[in-house]
Amino acid sequence: MALLERVATLVRANLNDLIDKAEDPEKMIKQVILDMQNQLLQVKTQVAISIADQHVLEKKLKENHDAEVQWQRRAEMAVDKKDDALARAALERAMSHQNTAESFRQQVEDQKTQVENLKSALLKLQQKLVEAESKSDMLIAQHRRTRAMGKATQAGMAMGDDSRSAAFDRMKNKVQHSEATTQAKAELLADDVDDRFAALEKEREIDRLLAEIKSKRT
Repeated sequence: MALLERVATLVRANLNDLIDKAEDPEKMIKQVILDMQNQLLQVKTQVAISIADQHVLEKKLKENHDAEVQWQRRAEMAVDKKDDALARAALERAMSHQNTAESFRQQVEDQKTQVENLKSALLKLQQKLVEAESKSDMLIAQHRRTRAMGKATQAGMAMGDDSRSAAFDRMKNKVQHSEATTQAKAELLADDVDDRFAALEKEREIDRLLAEIKSKRT
């Protein structure tokens, strides 16, 4: 996530080094603090959005689990009525909701991880902002004294290879997108053998569940 990468960059920033390398230390430290405040607001917003998304996924998980239980009960009811065809149809519905619930369960776990990562980033950025605000005046004054005594390092040093890093990231994203596209095309071009076997396995599972229900109710 680009937001977490920007936050990590700010958290790793060494305030003393930034000021030493800046032509205008006061402007630099104020800009760093402003950047942190802006990123802090964005992270807070993203945390709220991610938590809301987690609640939606959890709701979908519960809905599908409840539907699975309901269709299972309907299958049992159909067996009681000696209607195997209806029982099989109900079991197929139950299996469909079970599979969907499993998918949502994985999404919920992934979302929880993202929320925790965002909360951790938020805490670290808050701590770094407090540090920057508390040290800003002291660091600027110290820097002025150091320059007045002739001990400052030469100003104007570049602050990194952001442009090359950004270009590398864009290239990396492009390669990943290309790989994903190639994989998707390969999957679309594959024959339907897997689908046919999946259908057979599904039918076998329905037969097993139907037999299990019958055995319990005889």
